[in-house]
Amino acid sequence: MRSVRLHAVSGVCAAVVLAAVAGCADKADSGGGGGVRVAASDTACDVSKKDLAAGHLRLDIENKGSKVTEVYVLYPDDRIVTERENIGPGTKAKLTAEIKPGRYEIVCKPGMKGDGIRQQVTVSGAKAAKRDPDSDAAVAAYRAYAQKQADETLPRAKAFADAVKAGDLGAARKAYADSRLGWERTEPVAESFGDIDPKVDVREDGLEEGQDPEKDWTGWHRLERSLWQDKKITARDKELAGLLVKDLTVWQKKVGQAEITPTSMANGAKELLDEVATGKVTGEEERYSHTDLVDFKANLEGARQAYDLLRPVAVKKDAALVKELDTRFPALDELLDTYRKDKTSYVYASYDTVGKADRKELQDGVNALAEPLSKLAAAVAG
Repeated sequence: MRSVRLHAVSGVCAAVVLAAVAGCADKADSGGGGGVRVAASDTACDVSKKDLAAGHLRLDIENKGSKVTEVYVLYPDDRIVTERENIGPGTKAKLTAEIKPGRYEIVCKPGMKGDGIRQQVTVSGAKAAKRDPDSDAAVAAYRAYAQKQADETLPRAKAFADAVKAGDLGAARKAYADSRLGWERTEPVAESFGDIDPKVDVREDGLEEGQDPEKDWTGWHRLERSLWQDKKITARDKELAGLLVKDLTVWQKKVGQAEITPTSMANGAKELLDEVATGKVTGEEERYSHTDLVDFKANLEGARQAYDLLRPVAVKKDAALVKELDTRFPALDELLDTYRKDKTSYVYASYDTVGKADRKELQDGVNALAEPLSKLAAAVAG
């Protein structure tokens, strides 16, 4: 869940995040002469090319400013094509994504706030990104996986909502983390529907400027605050429980329409690790319930699913990368499971009981996986 969000948008788009990806061939980027250079600063967003070729797009991003920034490629109606968050001052990042002919905007958001500094670009040509049968099979299987997660989330969310509506604090607390598993596993797909994510998964500090937390804050985390901090269920909470189910039903119906590509799967897997690093390991995501390790597990499972499906594609181009990822995924999973209290269910230690040194160990494990995982998009781009 992003702590800073775009304004609500409609429609469906690629569920992708801009990973730090290296090594794309020139023929697979815009124009055949290297990636599009994006120089982001506190006051500017300069791009080296504004007329791009359809197919595989690569952005070479450099943050020359003093603030952390993020870079988006957006459709004209602000739907997200792809994105890269948390680009620190003085650092560089790369991304690989598939892009079709049309008009787009490249947006830099210094401070990761506001509407950003925008540059219009045009993508032309009938070039299609090259695919092999394994890529098509991976996309089809991941689409089915994302739908299954949404289908399974709905009854769990209803069980959670029913407990809230009944005023049963204990039952609602027990059902809370379980109701979020499917969402957390497929969060990049879920976040691609920009009008739903801010309704169901926003934290209080992620509200848009001018929004009133008591009137405008909805979703899981608003209810989480009531259940653990306020320790009571109000009439407003019961209304919000019903609204949560309503919004998740819309998401469940939209999932099958999402545009999914091999690169969006790879970038989405990296995004899930970024979510762990910026929200779960820090304890910010579940700040009232301290169920962060459940979210951590779900994020890791979702990333692993995308990788496993893309593995037959990646191994053809970068066998060494696959060998490393085959080691890193189980290592992080094994470390996480040392905090698991029940091996048959998702019961983990409360995160407020995890000490500073142990959190650092978890963070190091995430970083060790995230670095090679950032190269997966380039390995499946063709």
